[in-house]
Amino acid sequence: MTSQWRDLLPQAAAASLSDISSDARAVQFDALRAGSFVSLASDTGLIAVNGADAAAFLHGQLTNDVERLSPVQARLAGYCSAKGRLLATFLMWRDTSPEATLYLASDASVQAAVQKRLSMFVLRAKAKLTDGTATHVLLQVGGPAAEAVLTRTFASLPTAPLVAVHATMGDAPVNATSLIRLPDAGVARSLSRFLWSVPIAQAQDVWNALVQTEGVVAVDPAIAAWLDVQSGVARVTAATQEQFVPQMINWEVVGGVNFRKGCYPGQEVVARSQYRGTIKRRLHLAHVEGEPPLPGQALIESSDADQPCGMVVQAAPAPNGGFDVLVEVKLAARETDDVRIGSVDGPALAFADLPYAIIDPTETPGASTASAGSAASSAP
Repeated sequence: MTSQWRDLLPQAAAASLSDISSDARAVQFDALRAGSFVSLASDTGLIAVNGADAAAFLHGQLTNDVERLSPVQARLAGYCSAKGRLLATFLMWRDTSPEATLYLASDASVQAAVQKRLSMFVLRAKAKLTDGTATHVLLQVGGPAAEAVLTRTFASLPTAPLVAVHATMGDAPVNATSLIRLPDAGVARSLSRFLWSVPIAQAQDVWNALVQTEGVVAVDPAIAAWLDVQSGVARVTAATQEQFVPQMINWEVVGGVNFRKGCYPGQEVVARSQYRGTIKRRLHLAHVEGEPPLPGQALIESSDADQPCGMVVQAAPAPNGGFDVLVEVKLAARETDDVRIGSVDGPALAFADLPYAIIDPTETPGASTASAGSAASSAP
């Protein structure tokens, strides 16, 4: 998948971190923070779901409401095992093609396995799951100069996080294109940020139009991932599958869980964690120096070195050196403020504020539902 996209868009390789100078790297970060950028979303997989029962089928499998998902919305959702542990996290939307295709964007490392697993449960439902990367290229774009290019295709642009707009690039339904406003990214909240699903036949022309526009900088996906980390919206990778119930990575806080939608795999475990006060671990944002942290790496709290207190969820290079990370940590360990990666002698985490508040449902009755609702209202 990734190699196909890079073959299609050879200019994307010019943004590679391994090939650029420190000055060029600084230019890329400046584009993320205050300018305009485009990045090939090569770390993101895409599943397309078609058929008369597609929405009903996914509604019974995912943590969020799919049946009431309108084309002007995108939603976050999770896919859990029977034990309530996340197998994947998705950004999902529905296009306006005659087939009303539903799309699930996940981490590329889990796409194939999750697509196969979901397909096993279709049974007699009229739903078919296919590899969306065979028909669409995903780009992450942002900033005013990039918006000028977007308006050539879309009559209007999404004005709030998780709002979607659509168009057709050509006559065939396969040329349906969608643009989703991504969640705000903390320190870069003033920067508009979009995921653009481009029909593969038009991808080369779209890429050329973006990179040839004055003010738009082609950015390496690893640098663009910094905005994902800053948003506090985590993604499950192959290294972290089946490690977290949704609340452990704040998935209900950011609007990825609907507690009123009915059954799905692991639903009882997720609900019990919410209402019986068993949420003892949470996602946090931090900075760390040293070697690149890897998803799944253990975290150690210095006073209790015998047992890990959490793990790395995501990491990305930071503008001023080192790495910004999303980590899942025991609340008690977080309070000590002495958490390290790998061992008691490993690099220390410097914790930072997430761009949203975490509300404990056991302290404020109904607060979790309200919190998820507020996230969904600011990010429909």
